[in-house]
Order: sequence, then C-alpha cells, then structure tokens
Amino acid sequence: MSATSDIREIVEKNNSMLCIGLDLDQKRLPTDYASTVRGWYDFAVAIIEATKDIVAAYKPNLAFFEERGAEGFSLLEKIIEKIPDEIVVIADGKRGDIGNTAGHYATAAFDRLRADWVTINPYMGYDSIRPFLDHKGKGAFILCLTSNPGSRDFQLLHVLNKPVYMYVAEKVAYWNKEQNLGLVVGATHAEQLAEIRKVARDMPILIPGVGAQGGNLEKAAICGTDDFKHPALINVSRTVIYASQGNDFAEAARAEVEKLNAVINELRSKDSKD
Repeated sequence: MSATSDIREIVEKNNSMLCIGLDLDQKRLPTDYASTVRGWYDFAVAIIEATKDIVAAYKPNLAFFEERGAEGFSLLEKIIEKIPDEIVVIADGKRGDIGNTAGHYATAAFDRLRADWVTINPYMGYDSIRPFLDHKGKGAFILCLTSNPGSRDFQLLHVLNKPVYMYVAEKVAYWNKEQNLGLVVGATHAEQLAEIRKVARDMPILIPGVGAQGGNLEKAAICGTDDFKHPALINVSRTVIYASQGNDFAEAARAEVEKLNAVINELRSKDSKD
C-alpha cells in the first residue's frame, strides 16, 4: 500500500477526516498535568485514548517537544508508541535542508520516531525532498499555501502571472510518482484551496487553520476534497485538546471531535445524495 492509500483507508474506517494536532503547551495544559513530563504524557495519552476511534491522524508539532531537550524527544517517542498502528502519524517539523542533512531528518522522523508522514518546506527544491521519498510506505506533506498571515510575503507573490504557491502545487504533483506526497494548504485560503485541489489531483491535502486561526470547517472540507472526491486531512489542535481546562479535558476533546465530525459527515451525506 502507498502512504496515500493508508490515509484513505483510515478516513473510511473511522469515518473521519480529522487530524488532531498534539501541540502540548505548558501554558495551556490543565494545572494537574502542566508541571511534569509525566503529566504531559498522561495528558497526551488521555487525548489519544478518548479520540483514537473517531480521528484519522495525529500531528505532534516537534517544536513543543524539542524545547524540552532530551526528555522532550523521549516523551514524543513514548506518545507516538501509544497511537494505534492504523492511525496516521504526521511529524510536523517543516524540515527543509540539503540532501545529506535531509536524509538524517528523514531517518529521525521515520525510523526513530516511526512517523508515517512529515511536513517539509520546499524552498530548497527537490533534492531536499528526495531523501524523504526513499522510505517506502512513508509520505511527505509539502508546504504550499500556509494559514499564517505571513504567507502573503512570498507564497502569494505572482511570478510570470502565476502565484508562487501554484508553482509549488504543480511541481509536487509532478514529483508524486509513488503516491507519497501531499500538500499543506491553510483553511484560511478557501478560494485558493479549491484552485490547488484541481492541480493536486488525487494527492492528499493537509488543511490547518480551522478554529483558532479562523478557517471555515465546511469550506475546508468541500474545497479541500472537491466535494469529497479526493483525500484530505483537516487539522484541529487547540479547539480540541484544550476544549476544557479541567480534568474532564479528554471527554471534552472527544465531544468536540464528535461535533466536528458530524458537520463534515452531514456534508458528505448531502453530497452523496446530490
């Protein structure tokens, strides 16, 4: 199976396009879990146990773990071990360096952390992406049009009457020979998301920016899949894992995921009837 077919399979099995971002911020964790590494671990595992049957993926943001040094990296390894094998794990590090260095980043993500996908910055071109593609059954989401305000600084610039993000989408679609590449497109750019989906064809799109960043869930689901014809993962982080500051955080997270799934699946149901 390809990395893309793994995404399709879990989306169908769990009837969910949602990816939960595991952005463990000490300032946001419930008080009883915030001060120790053990508390962070228990919090993350509780979130996973409460949602693992109703999501398609988890996306740990590596920066939140790397800032804790060796104990943070060890914590990340242990958290990933608690994620069921069939659930997609995306190591969100936004790597992007020369080929030799990229090879070490790929080994760290896929062999050491046992992630299924990584996020990559394409600025340095194909040779910085290629080492990630040498790992069979693994995939790479390439930053195309991000959800942050600064995306306009470079990604929205026009070069020869075409925005830079479209060059990225076209190149990645061309490179996707083994069905192991995808794109990252922010939900805050719904119109462009629909445009990129046409170029992406059957590549999966990872869609951040719903919730705290202001992206619209319904538009993200429809535009990101071309009315549910193609695979996409919609990332939700803070609105889910910090749905409650009390010790009922896991139950609150599940309730939030169920609510989001219901919105998407109602759209899918309407689309199938049309």
